[in-house]
Amino acid sequence: MCGILAALGLSGDPEANRRRVLRVSRLLRHRGPDATGVYASATGTVVLTHERLNVIDPSDAGKQPFKIDRPEGDIAWVINSEIYNHEEVVKTDLAGYDTSWTTSDSVILGYLYKKLGPVPEVFQKMDGIFCGVLYDEDMDQFLAFRDPIGICPMYWGRDRDGSVWFASEMKALQHCAELDIFPPGHMYWSGTKELQRWYNPSWLSMDVIPTQPTDLRHVKKLVIDAVKKRLMSDAPLAVLLSGGLDSSLVASIATRHIHDSAYTFRKNEKVHTFSIGVKGAPDLLAARKVADFLGTIHHECHMTVEEGIDCLRDLVYHTESYHQARASVPNYLLARKIKAQGFKVVLSGEGADEALGGYLYFHKAPSAQEFHKETVRKVTRLHQWDVLRANKANFAWGVEVRVPFLDKDFLQYIMSVDPQDKVCDMSFKPDGVHPKMEKYILRKAFDDPAHPYLPDSVLFRQKEQFSDGVGYSWVDGLKNYAEKVVTDEMWGQRHARFPDDPPRTREYYLLQSLFEDHFPHPSAGATVPKGLSVACSTPEAVCWDPAWADLHEISGRAVDVHAAAGGFGAVAEDNGFA
Repeated sequence: MCGILAALGLSGDPEANRRRVLRVSRLLRHRGPDATGVYASATGTVVLTHERLNVIDPSDAGKQPFKIDRPEGDIAWVINSEIYNHEEVVKTDLAGYDTSWTTSDSVILGYLYKKLGPVPEVFQKMDGIFCGVLYDEDMDQFLAFRDPIGICPMYWGRDRDGSVWFASEMKALQHCAELDIFPPGHMYWSGTKELQRWYNPSWLSMDVIPTQPTDLRHVKKLVIDAVKKRLMSDAPLAVLLSGGLDSSLVASIATRHIHDSAYTFRKNEKVHTFSIGVKGAPDLLAARKVADFLGTIHHECHMTVEEGIDCLRDLVYHTESYHQARASVPNYLLARKIKAQGFKVVLSGEGADEALGGYLYFHKAPSAQEFHKETVRKVTRLHQWDVLRANKANFAWGVEVRVPFLDKDFLQYIMSVDPQDKVCDMSFKPDGVHPKMEKYILRKAFDDPAHPYLPDSVLFRQKEQFSDGVGYSWVDGLKNYAEKVVTDEMWGQRHARFPDDPPRTREYYLLQSLFEDHFPHPSAGATVPKGLSVACSTPEAVCWDPAWADLHEISGRAVDVHAAAGGFGAVAEDNGFA
């Protein structure tokens, strides 16, 4: 993976254009600290740059931008990708094309374009995560694209001279007159000036409520396959382990299957796992239990409230959002330690809560139909939430994160099962032992007492949101800090300072202030989602419980089913909105 930057339709001196784009590209170097590559068209109107993190084919042959030489004009491209089926594509769809000069997964994009043209089938043939820009010199046109869920971040903008820019992060487009998020699952072909959805599964439609019964054996197989394909790496790989269900399953599967993987770096060594938290945090204790059970080489990292607060400004700069700082800060601090240990790739458990309804607020869903619609809302907005956090907080230190639960095949199946199978009902024990808690079908898929993947106490552990699990004192400490630094005078002027999205808590006033300092561009705020949230819900789901009216509290302790909900005191502030 990497950082990409593309500028198309430039005017003026070609050498000046090249130097200008390279200066901007430096802002993305944390995403790719290993090498910088540049392509400039002969006319100087197009410049592509690539900040490289060496993961697949670390030799110079894997260095981007890539180029296919043609008499009528070259094809050049930059792509941020992990394409897990690239060898299969080379053997089947690209039989007869010489791609042997590199083993990089990213090379197949240009050859698929050469064979098929600017059509959705190019991306439908690729299984993985990717975003990028391809330039066709002969046609003087470009193709931009992004993976189904938006795991790879990409923004686009237009400068005052009419040039079009694309970048992995918004900070590289602050010079543009206008900018926006490039939407996941879409492609843009400049020849038709059409933004087209290339990823369009039936589950995206809110009008379709699935009725397919759940096959637990198939669920298990899909999850295992998703983890196995993400073990592909020519660089050291580890697992983020919070001790919750999702990351623990990923660690368990990786531990079982890394030795028979064909494409894993040092596959005969033990798996390394990493966890972080305030000393005594729930996640640290659970992660240690899982690591001991699996026999991993476990790294337990401690953070303090002060360390978290000290990195807030840098954190907001890297995540380019004022949401999820509670969870992003531990991610950010841990990624630095992971990189210092020599690891470039980590597997993580993001996505399961969205696809399976794992957050505690899902207990309040008024119907199976509304439960399903909320999972669709959550999955399709991940590129602005957990996926954004996981990608950018880790890439701040040049660490690539992979998310098996957002595998295309797994999503296609799990989003197509009857939502009644996902609905929480703690009064019902389908197996006679375990209540039908959140993500029950995932838990039961791996409930094999004869060959346990996890201890029963972990497999059926209540959902603990990452920001809570790293230590309740971190969440409470951040809130208390904001109460001190955001004065009554500042708070009283919040509507005037933030007219488009007035903060509902002093914590958010602080975070929005930091965001505004880093990203004063008039379009920057529009890239950040708005609205109330309870325990990570969408704004639409806040109406599920009358007690949530006018409440904005992302902690899972705001839901009364949480074991630590008593006395949490999540209340709506007297902020003029009620």
